[in-house]
Amino acid sequence: MYRPPAFVENDHDKIAEMIRSYPFGVLITCDQGRSEVTHLPFMLHWDKTVQGQGPVKGKGKLIGHIARANPQWQHFVHGEEVLVVFQGPHTYISPSWYTNFGVPTWNYAAVHVRGTVRLIEDEASLIAMLTELTETHEAARPEPWVFDIDPERRAHLMAMLVGFEIDITDIQATFKFNQNRSEQDRAGVIAALSQSPDADDQAVARLMREQMTSRKKARTNE
Repeated sequence: MYRPPAFVENDHDKIAEMIRSYPFGVLITCDQGRSEVTHLPFMLHWDKTVQGQGPVKGKGKLIGHIARANPQWQHFVHGEEVLVVFQGPHTYISPSWYTNFGVPTWNYAAVHVRGTVRLIEDEASLIAMLTELTETHEAARPEPWVFDIDPERRAHLMAMLVGFEIDITDIQATFKFNQNRSEQDRAGVIAALSQSPDADDQAVARLMREQMTSRKKARTNE
């Protein structure tokens, strides 16, 4: 992952929050020199004993499932490393929002997760996985749908799926939010994006605002 030093994000909690907020990732494997890609929802099981800054290695799992009809899952048996890419909010940045000279750019948050994968095909584990995924995304609804299907339909569904766990070996994150610009320039970008009706613009503005606040606190505590 290309990570200019100014944009490197190593805060474990911020990375975990980004994955949970944007859990629809891109699973990438390689078989005989050809890349295979599938877009899937993931759940992050994070080791809460790991806090603070620094490289993230072997401290959590990504859990997901893939259609059995999708041949990509057959790559898992080779025991090769897999890559999952998570894309957070992103948006165009106009230089007209800067106080100082600048050129157009794009602000974004992205996380790359590498790890080794193992299959989960027993019915009980698959049901637990699907139940957790459903409960997570139904929680905010006034009348959450419950994963409670009659045994015959459930057995048919389970036969169509392959579950898997990815033991995380490395995480790299880039949060590019104009950290290489002056505080005045960043404030101008935040003000402009905050006035936009676009959800990504609003999300980038919020993350930029949070990052500026945390940096000010860090400088104050030095």
